[in-house]
Amino acid sequence: MSKNKPTERPDPAGLGLPLGGVDSHAHLDLEEFASELPEVLARARQAGVATIGNVFLGPTAYAAGKSLFKDRPEVFFLLGAHPTDAASFDESTRGAMTAAFRDDPRLKAVGEIGLDYYWKDVEPAVQIKTFRSQLAMARDLDKPVVIHCREADHDALPILDDEGFAGRPLLWHCFGGGPDMAEKLLSRGWLISIPGPVTYPKNEALREAVRTIPLERLVLETDCPYLSPQAWRGKRNEPSYLGFTNLAVAEAKGLDPAQTWLATAENAKTFFNL
Repeated sequence: MSKNKPTERPDPAGLGLPLGGVDSHAHLDLEEFASELPEVLARARQAGVATIGNVFLGPTAYAAGKSLFKDRPEVFFLLGAHPTDAASFDESTRGAMTAAFRDDPRLKAVGEIGLDYYWKDVEPAVQIKTFRSQLAMARDLDKPVVIHCREADHDALPILDDEGFAGRPLLWHCFGGGPDMAEKLLSRGWLISIPGPVTYPKNEALREAVRTIPLERLVLETDCPYLSPQAWRGKRNEPSYLGFTNLAVAEAKGLDPAQTWLATAENAKTFFNL
């Protein structure tokens, strides 16, 4: 009787990508990485990831986690109150975030901020108030914004238009739509971030969107520990797996993987002023 063999997972370093990629959105301060952060960062470098944006979900997380990266110049920071935490956002939260941005040059963007109607824990009106407050903060600080939007496009886009963000530096995090949604973002001058689900066999609509998005408007992300690409689906995601997302983007656009790898990295560096 034969036993089921464990699934063999491809080594991301075997993709042969040059050192220079940028993971624009990771959550390496979360508990999932606590026991092996140095190893995770080493694997990222071996797989060609030179720079990582770590997203702190609120000022408490930032204060607790920034020291993890004290000697890691390859990691830059984002800070924002996630829409599912909007109920606890108040003027003191905004004040703490504003102070952090003014004191720490590693903080490059306000995010992830936005609306999330998939989870029902926070009323839309509360989310919208927090969203608008953080957009105003970003304007005051002259910082780019990174948007989280889940099942809330119908509210998020009009709010962003009303707040004057068409044409301002904005990155749509974890894009999962099709060509029509991509065009709405592109028409406003924004960048679009592609996550691991672009590799999922049934996600043809997202790959079709990637085909229509100009390369100069694309960046890549893992959103780790979430949304592992197909090659590592079911396992904790990490920055070293970014190359599999890049491969799917390159295939969709008919380009060499090294070209999309380095071009999306340059886009991220420009957007975040790295």
